[in-house]
Amino acid sequence: MRISEWETGHGSLQYTADGKTAQIVGYRGQDTELAIPALIGECAVTCIGRKAFLSNKTLREITLPGSVARIDDWAFAYCSKLHKVCLPYHRMEIGQGIFKECFALEQIADEGADGRRAADIAYLLAAVSRLEAFYLFDFENAGTDLWLAQWDSRMQSVMERQDDEGFSKMLLCGEEDYGSRENDPDYYREQRRREKVRLAMLRLMHDYGLDEAVRAKLWDYLLAHVKGRETEETWKVILEEHGDELNYYRFLTELGGVSAENFQAMLEDMGDTHTEMKAYLMKYHAESDAGEDAFAAFVL
Repeated sequence: MRISEWETGHGSLQYTADGKTAQIVGYRGQDTELAIPALIGECAVTCIGRKAFLSNKTLREITLPGSVARIDDWAFAYCSKLHKVCLPYHRMEIGQGIFKECFALEQIADEGADGRRAADIAYLLAAVSRLEAFYLFDFENAGTDLWLAQWDSRMQSVMERQDDEGFSKMLLCGEEDYGSRENDPDYYREQRRREKVRLAMLRLMHDYGLDEAVRAKLWDYLLAHVKGRETEETWKVILEEHGDELNYYRFLTELGGVSAENFQAMLEDMGDTHTEMKAYLMKYHAESDAGEDAFAAFVL
């Protein structure tokens, strides 16, 4: 079937058409934001084809029209800068690995929906690849009680894995280069804990429909890895991956992860960088001390 082109702002979509429907089969260009049209000529765009956007390095946001009924295998895989996808939450055929290793992906949003619930579901959908539970790419049912229960069940199974699970298999299969740090069991376990921290923070920060017992487990896990504990992945993820994002530091203080015992060490870790975040922590610490002193005086 002949491949034609549809011009975008800074590139072009490749597509095939049969006179009634069109399928996007490729893309060339430098667009950072792209809205795929519902119609090309008189043909409805119904499919994003296999590997259509594979390994794209420029797209940050893409919007799919309501006419799309199928996304084929690896359509957006390895899109390293893809941050947000807007698409219709309706019944859709989904291929394997459609967002494989899209590590920057944060939201898969239902365009037109708004409010706290819609925002939370968008973030949870984007994390499905990290859960390795592709059955949760169920856009028709995303956000329902059953879907949330399945998401949380899968998350808990990841959280309950032993930190060294899979390490021996990785070595036996030769999946990493000999002598690389990935072959270090301590490094491997740290990366597993970091992934658990990311999942726990994501769910607590987007907690629509979260069971209170599950909330308590996630809370406890994060507190077990703050600064000053035997392992410090909660603090490391916030500092190294969200160094100047105030909402993460607020989350840490609300969690109870900043105390008189670890405050100074946290400032030392931050060094001469993240000055606004340091100011926030210093203000929080000063106010906490003032509150404790006032309470102590009242008791006396």
